[in-house]
Amino acid sequence: MAMLLEQHIEELRAELRRAVDPLERQWIKAELEIAEAELEIFWAECEGTLDVEPPF
Repeated sequence: MAMLLEQHIEELRAELRRAVDPLERQWIKAELEIAEAELEIFWAECEGTLDVEPPF
């Protein structure tokens, strides 16, 4: 899972470097932020530092 997310992040970064249109850049940046957050959550779950159960 982490490898797929890391690959996706690298692809988004490459797209961002090539993007010229401001709206496309904005969309790619948002997707990149989401992917980076998902990767951070994945690692936190693996390390046991994030409780995936709802608090109630």
